[in-house]
Amino acid sequence: MSRIQSTFAALAAKNKKGLITFITAGDPSPSLTVPLMHALVEGGVDVIELGVPFSDPMAEGPVIQRACERALKFGIGIKDVIDLVGEFRKTNANTPVVLMGYANPIEHMGQREFIQAAKAAGADGAIVVDYPPEECEDFARAMQENGMDMIFLLAPTSTEERIAQVAKVGSGFSYYVSLKGVTGAGHIDTKEVAERITAVRKHVKLPIGVGFGIRDAATAKSVATVSDAVVIGSRIIQELENTPQDKAAETVRAFVAEIRKALDEL
Repeated sequence: MSRIQSTFAALAAKNKKGLITFITAGDPSPSLTVPLMHALVEGGVDVIELGVPFSDPMAEGPVIQRACERALKFGIGIKDVIDLVGEFRKTNANTPVVLMGYANPIEHMGQREFIQAAKAAGADGAIVVDYPPEECEDFARAMQENGMDMIFLLAPTSTEERIAQVAKVGSGFSYYVSLKGVTGAGHIDTKEVAERITAVRKHVKLPIGVGFGIRDAATAKSVATVSDAVVIGSRIIQELENTPQDKAAETVRAFVAEIRKALDEL
C-alpha cells in the first residue's frame, strides 16, 4: 500500500475528509519551499502537491502562472524539485508528496530516470496534466511498481470512456476539476459537482479530491460534503504573494488550519 493509499485509508477510518494543498517549488524563494511544506503539515494538511515550475502551464490561471515565473527566475527545474522532496523527507517520513506538473520536464529527463529519482527522494506520486491516461499506461504501471501513484484529472467535460480509462490506470486518488477553466477561476456549484462525482464513482473506486476554485473554509466545507478531499492551490499562492517572506510559513500554517478546522466540523 502506498503512502497516499495509507493516508486515505486512515482518513476513512476516522471518518475525516482529506486536505490536499498545492505550492510551487521555488516560490517565493527556493529556501522557503521545505519550511512551507512543513508549515502545511503543521496546519493539518494530509497530502502536499509540489508544483514543478514550467514555462507554459496550460491548466493554470494567472496566480500559479506567476508562481512558475518566479520559480523559473531562480532556475528551479525538475531535479531541484526532487531534491527538495528529499530534503523534506529528512524530517517527515509520513506526509505524501505528489509532484504536479507537465510532460515536457519529465520527457526531457527521461521517464525511467524521473521515476527512479522521485522514488529515491521519497515522492509518492505524480499528476502530469498533459499525460492522457490512454497514452501512459506503461508509465503509470512503472510508477505503481515503484510504490508511487499516478493521479489523473477528471473534469465536468470528461466522457464516460475517459472516466473508465482513469479508473483502469489511475491509483492513489482521482482529482476532479470542479470548473470548466483554469486554476483559481470561477465559483463552484456544489450540486453540479455532486452530480458529476456520482457519475465518476460508477467507474472510479479511488478517493476523489475536488479542486480548482476552492478559496476559503466555507467553500472547502461545502465541497467536502460531496467528496473525499478538497484541493487548494491558487488561494495559498495568493497568501504568499501578499505576505513578507519572513511571515510566509506562519501565514500558510494559519490559513490551512482554518480549512482543517472547517473540514473537521463535518
